[in-house]
Amino acid sequence: MEKLLRFFSSYINVFKLNDLVDIIIITFVVYWLIKIVKETRAVQLLRGIIVLVVVLQLSAWLNLNVVNFVLSKTLEVGLLALVIIFQPELRHALERVGTTSVGDFFPLGGEDEQTREETETAITEISDACQAMSATRTGALIVLEQKSRLNDVISTGTKLDSVVTKELLGNIFYPKTPLHDGAVIISRNRIRAAGCLLPLTQNTALPSELGTRHRAAIGMSEYSDAIVIVVSEETGKISIARKGMLTRNYDRETLKRTLSKLLITLPEQQARRRKLFSRKGGGQ
Repeated sequence: MEKLLRFFSSYINVFKLNDLVDIIIITFVVYWLIKIVKETRAVQLLRGIIVLVVVLQLSAWLNLNVVNFVLSKTLEVGLLALVIIFQPELRHALERVGTTSVGDFFPLGGEDEQTREETETAITEISDACQAMSATRTGALIVLEQKSRLNDVISTGTKLDSVVTKELLGNIFYPKTPLHDGAVIISRNRIRAAGCLLPLTQNTALPSELGTRHRAAIGMSEYSDAIVIVVSEETGKISIARKGMLTRNYDRETLKRTLSKLLITLPEQQARRRKLFSRKGGGQ
C-alpha cells in the first residue's frame, strides 16, 4: 500500500495545469470520434480492430512471434484498406469538424427520449399502412433504425422529418411518386428519409422468388441491427428482416404484435432484469 501511495504521489508532484488541459482535449477528441463512428457502419469494424489490437498485444507479451508478425502486417494493410473503403464516412466526419457546436458535446438528455405512447402510435400507423399496401400489392420497404445509426444510408435518399402516418407512407410508396422505389428510414418515431438505397445481401442460398426488395431488406438487417419491413409488389405479402433472417406472411395484427414485442416489451424486460440484478447485488 505504501508503494502504491508513493507511486501516485510521485506523479502528483510533477502533474501540471497543462497536463490537465492536455487530458481534457484528448478526452473531447476521443468522445467526438466515437460519436461520429457510432453514426456509421464503421462501428462494427472498429470493434473488430480493437479485438485485433488486444490479440496483437497479447501475442507480444507471450512471445508468439509468428502470430505477432502476421497480425502487425494485417493491421498495416488493413488500416490503409479502411481509409479507402470508408472514404465517404471520413469525408463526412471532416465536414462535421467545422459544424460541430458545444451542444453536440453536451446534448440534452430529454432530446433522445421517446415515450411509450409515441412508439405505440408509430407501430399502429406502420401496421395500418402495410395492411393497406398489402391489399393493393404496393411494394414497400420500411427500415426501423435501432442502436446502429444509419446516417450514411439516410444520405442516399431525400431527407424528411415527418410524423409517421399511414397516409404519408401510402403516398411515398404510391407507384407513380418519385420516392417509391427506395426505402423509408424511420428513427425515433419519425420518418427521417425516403427513397434511400440499401445494401443487397450477398447470401446466395436465398430462394429465387425473393426479389430486390427482399434482398435489400435482408442486406440491411445484416448491415445493421435495424428492423426492416417489406411489402411484396408481386404477392402483397408482408415480411420482416432482422439479423439477416427473413420471416414472412404477416398481417396487420401479427405485424403490430411483433413490432410491439421488439420495440416496447423487450426493452422493458431488460430494464426489469437490470433492476432485479441491482437489488440482488445490493442485498449481498
